[in-house]
Amino acid sequence: MTAANSSTPADPAPGAPGQTDTVEHAASTPDLELPYAELGLKDDEYARIREILGRRPTAAELAMYSVMWSEHCSYKSSKKHLRRFGERTTEQMREHLLVGMGENAGVVDIGDGWAVTFKVESHNHPSYVEPHQGAATGVGGIVRDIISMGARPVAVMDQLRFGAIDHPDTARVVHGVVAGIGGYGNSLGLPNIGGETVFDPTYQTNPLVNALCLGVLRHEDIHLASATGPGNKVVLFGARTGGDGIGGASILASETFEEDGPAKRPSVQVGDPFMEKLLIECCLELFAAGAVEGIQDLGAAGISCATSELAANGGSGMRIDLENVLLRDPTLNAGEILMSESQERMMAVVRPEMLDDFTAICARWDVEMSVIGEVTGDGRLVIDHHGQRIVDVDPATVAVDSPVYDRPYARPDWQDALQADRAETLERPRDAAGIAEQLRALISSPNLASAAWVTDQYDRYVGGNTALAMPDDAGVVRVDESTGRGVALATDANGRYCELDPRAGAQLALAEAYRNVATVGAEPLAVTDCLNFGSPEDPGPMWQLVEAIEGLSEACQVLGVPVTGGNVSLYNSTGEPGVQGSAIHPTPVVGVLGVLEDVARRTPSGWREQGQAVLLLGTTREELSGSAWANVIHDHLGGLPPAVDLEAERALAQVLIGAARDELAAAAHDLSEGGLAQALAESCTRFGVGARITLAELCQRDGLDLATALFSESQARALVAVPTEHEGRLTALAAEHGVPVLRLGTTGGTALEVDGVGSFAVGELRDLREGTLPRYFG
Repeated sequence: MTAANSSTPADPAPGAPGQTDTVEHAASTPDLELPYAELGLKDDEYARIREILGRRPTAAELAMYSVMWSEHCSYKSSKKHLRRFGERTTEQMREHLLVGMGENAGVVDIGDGWAVTFKVESHNHPSYVEPHQGAATGVGGIVRDIISMGARPVAVMDQLRFGAIDHPDTARVVHGVVAGIGGYGNSLGLPNIGGETVFDPTYQTNPLVNALCLGVLRHEDIHLASATGPGNKVVLFGARTGGDGIGGASILASETFEEDGPAKRPSVQVGDPFMEKLLIECCLELFAAGAVEGIQDLGAAGISCATSELAANGGSGMRIDLENVLLRDPTLNAGEILMSESQERMMAVVRPEMLDDFTAICARWDVEMSVIGEVTGDGRLVIDHHGQRIVDVDPATVAVDSPVYDRPYARPDWQDALQADRAETLERPRDAAGIAEQLRALISSPNLASAAWVTDQYDRYVGGNTALAMPDDAGVVRVDESTGRGVALATDANGRYCELDPRAGAQLALAEAYRNVATVGAEPLAVTDCLNFGSPEDPGPMWQLVEAIEGLSEACQVLGVPVTGGNVSLYNSTGEPGVQGSAIHPTPVVGVLGVLEDVARRTPSGWREQGQAVLLLGTTREELSGSAWANVIHDHLGGLPPAVDLEAERALAQVLIGAARDELAAAAHDLSEGGLAQALAESCTRFGVGARITLAELCQRDGLDLATALFSESQARALVAVPTEHEGRLTALAAEHGVPVLRLGTTGGTALEVDGVGSFAVGELRDLREGTLPRYFG
């Protein structure tokens, strides 16, 4: 399948029409001006590149450094702080880690020789510029990360934040993003098993589209991204290279949007899920045949990234003949070929004796390929274009030794006033009619209403291994058909909590995802995260990022779940630096993976049977700041978020896991946003079975009024429905772990009846919850 193509000679140097900007030409024209600022490089960064090379860079080298030293690729503002995750990872936490941070995705041992790899990444700015393709290629990119580890992708999830639901531009973004995710994932045959959909004005011009993929492999099938073995061939395979995505990493994903800035639509990639499906099957057959020594997907920074990272990781060198790259657009110059982020492409290192086998497998899957170079032992990355040398660099200086900034950060001036404005001082209803009215308003509000309008556009069960999916607390996928072994995944973040206290907010995101995984019966094992923040050049958002990393790394250590990898998305800002609201709410999305020995014992989030006991695990406090109640009823954000109690979370998880393992619980649902009211509404509407609930004992035990008991968002709590014959055993299990337990009532009937509040027909609750999103989006 190798083929010649008609790529043009290397791009001419600026100011020298017709002359190729070779390494030799760069050395002889030291004062020639290059447009480094237009590619996102600062003055001192360009000076450092000149110092590294001992000359000015060629136009092609400048393109490489600009994308690889971008915020998106190099993590230059966050790298210093991200080290805290590694520093706080203990040997005990590494027990199940097969591959940790630094590779395309982490790999976790789940037993019986099975492993899973999972990761979440952002595609935020592209999804605002071109929502459909931005979201679709976000899915495609994270899927290729999973393929590159040697795994078969088996499920995806998405974490979405949009602007105000009634803003005129929100529908454009929502329709495009949802169609892009559904169209790409459904075409790949990957079930979408969970995620989040949040609306808030803070995300109006900076929507967040975070995508997660889960893959399955045997221990011996792990592949890494490194190029070793002088003489081994470098093969580019998959889709042809086009002009889409050029500069995406350096410009689109690493800058703040400005209202009057240039159009950035050309920097959004274009996806082809059917090509990606062929690529998945082709890669898996190549792995099985032993035809690949090292592999890297091409995403951000394209060939620039793949060549420099493979060579740097392998401690080797690489020579590339760029004219051998198969092109969709023959007019691309060398810099554009290097920077293109065209999708559905992979780069492999192949032993010469395996090249025929590699070629035959690609042909069988109708995947184009071309040999574009070979591995050398000289430690240099050299790239020729039609016989002219346009790149000669140490690959480590491109891919590893990028700038590391110690950005100034400071607690914002407005933080104290924000925290002093407590929601606990807001008026609460004291009569049944007022509480009932607010309950209906809450469960039908955009962020608590059913997301079925979104999730029904995704296939949840394709592949036949989905055991649980949205709207359950976590997605569950069977890995081994013979034993039933499987994994659970949940992702969570609450930007309102993080705005109030980014350190506690990040810990609460981890706690909720950890709790959700335990709620379905899985033992939490590992974490991936996507840290979405404002501009790192603004000391306030930078402080929020540092606080979130500190809080999250500390909480991971306490809970014993290591971070295996993830993503940082910065510059999610639009307004004036230093002003509250100029950036998004800090949004650290945390994904937790857990393992189940048998997915047949997973616990759903709603009850099906009549006459079961409804138990509340955990303690409720007067914690309304940052809550959905404060937001929906009072349009208020202030105070401190609910208290973090990681030991209580750990104890609760052990009760929930034990209840599933011993088949005591018929249903379980965590309490988080919307509190007990939301959990009761969701548990009843899940399968259409009501409940009779009395809260008098809860109010007396925890010193609460009725409204607070329903709307507080205290953490480390869960609802559990238990057959009456198991109630005593579950109560004893809770006591064993020191978890408070209280019987609230009984399942049954066709209404949710709450003493002192009123009766809500399950059908009415369902209509309220399911009618909100269609009302805005059709």
